[in-house]
Amino acid sequence: MLRFMPAKELVQIQVGNRGLLKIQGTIFPVPNFDPVMDAQLLGGALQGLYVNCNKDVLIDILTQRCNAQRLMDAEAYRNMYGRDLIMELKETLSHHFKDVMVGLMYPPASYDAHELWHAMKGAGTEQNCLIDILASRSNGEIFQMKEAYLMQYDSDLLQDIYSETSGHFRDTLMNLAQGTRQEGYADPAMAAQDAMVLWEACQQKTGEHKNLLQMILCNKSYQQLWMVFQEFQNISGQDIVDAINECYDGYFQELLVAIVLCVRDKASYFAYRLYNAIHELGFHNKTVIRILIARSEIDLMNIRQRYKERYGKSLFHDIKNFASGHYERALLAICAGDAEDY
Repeated sequence: MLRFMPAKELVQIQVGNRGLLKIQGTIFPVPNFDPVMDAQLLGGALQGLYVNCNKDVLIDILTQRCNAQRLMDAEAYRNMYGRDLIMELKETLSHHFKDVMVGLMYPPASYDAHELWHAMKGAGTEQNCLIDILASRSNGEIFQMKEAYLMQYDSDLLQDIYSETSGHFRDTLMNLAQGTRQEGYADPAMAAQDAMVLWEACQQKTGEHKNLLQMILCNKSYQQLWMVFQEFQNISGQDIVDAINECYDGYFQELLVAIVLCVRDKASYFAYRLYNAIHELGFHNKTVIRILIARSEIDLMNIRQRYKERYGKSLFHDIKNFASGHYERALLAICAGDAEDY
């Protein structure tokens, strides 16, 4: 069971300069893009025409194209060879390197759907995967994710969450998966009232108060929650993260804290999750792969910055120390670390 860091330990990486931080990924559209040439090179690599460097060719192409370009590569590959590129990758590659290469080929919503499906339908539910995805996605991302989930698996995401989880943890996941969070709305007059509800929920911990707590965290806008958290501090003299850690436990507690941290600064949250996956879980490959791929075109550069600010060593350095071979090279290419990062 993960235990999130106390609020005081987040001070260094939280968001006094949040508004000044340019949100940036590590993978961008490549100029002079030629999907036909890529398809030829990918076909040669997968058929072993480039002896001893076929995996290097895959890395050089698939980690250096944005997702939209990779999808065009897949279409060109099908037109050229009459075969599905994802199936070719699955059949040709193995282990974690396969997971990286195949994961890169999914559109973002399809990749989220893929990860959620396997988190719930594998051997035991991977609750932390559910937390990472559902606590951090926007309404639009959740809507697209649910559509992709239905198309890929002919199954309803909400029904699967209901059947595979339980209790207030399930209720909160279900609420997040509705994708009905207010956007761009803030009411200072309501902030103090919401903060009082949160404070009472942390004091009394009844089922009704737990429901009110998760309703506020799942449905209020990020702008509103910023004010609510400040009012909570004024009312209780305590940070909301510390209060949740003291009052609740289990995956319900972890999910509530994840929502708070994502509201404050998603890059800091994912930097923490990566550090935990690398150092405290013995390099949890699924978590590292999922975060690097999912955030590569959104804010992975910011995550790298937060990681180094908080932990003193770069993400590039830590991946290099724990991974190896073509798997390591693929992760480092997505991370886009430089020599000085090591």
